[in-house]
Amino acid sequence: MPVLSTSGLARTFTTKSGPVEAVRGIDLTAERGEILGFLGPNGAGKTTTLRMLTTLLAPTGGTATVAGCDLVRDPAGVRRAAGYVAQSGGVDPNVSVREELVTQARLYRLGKADALARAAELAADLGLEGLLDRRTATLSGGQRRRLDIAMGLTHRPQVLFLDEPTTGLDPGSRADLWELVRRIRAEHGTTVFLTTHYLDEADALADRLVIVDKGVVVAEGTPQALKRAHAGSPDASLQDTFLAITGAAPAPRDQAPVAL
Repeated sequence: MPVLSTSGLARTFTTKSGPVEAVRGIDLTAERGEILGFLGPNGAGKTTTLRMLTTLLAPTGGTATVAGCDLVRDPAGVRRAAGYVAQSGGVDPNVSVREELVTQARLYRLGKADALARAAELAADLGLEGLLDRRTATLSGGQRRRLDIAMGLTHRPQVLFLDEPTTGLDPGSRADLWELVRRIRAEHGTTVFLTTHYLDEADALADRLVIVDKGVVVAEGTPQALKRAHAGSPDASLQDTFLAITGAAPAPRDQAPVAL
């Protein structure tokens, strides 16, 4: 049984100029331990879909389950099963790495001793051991993203949602984060739902891709299968494949994706 499943998932916004169908019916699944790349041009509905799947935005149509928990009927269950790392991050620059991790654990109702132990465990697992007493404001971009991911893993989620996890990182930090994502999947069987505008990142990390445009799924499959079907060769670039499918280039890498 898929750990993540949606059927006709939709969201319409009401505006002064009339309704806007940001997501018009998304059907997708993700298996346990799969890295799923969720791609699309700006305005395709990626961020709206992600916000619905993490219970930050209520759907106006369709259904979805995360780890067997219904998105509408059991949002608390979804939140227990899912970790979310936002593109902008969420660390407090005025506290230490240890304080941030302990606070996150306490929010998940761990006792003080257990919260300290979990903070130490996460720091060891994500290469933050020597940084526990550093203020988060002094961390490098790559270190902050590791901390963001550690916070998303505090409650040992079955599904980890990563929204543009390497935006703004240098090539070395990006490579380190790729290896971390692979290790999280390999060691813990975590399903990773990844949105990115770096097509080389999606090609390197994702077991399978779901490409959306204008609020619907327009293609899905392994990177190699999509390249063969839409660009004529499994050796084609994912950039050419993406353009063939959507007719649109991905967003510039120094810009955040549009919210819809």
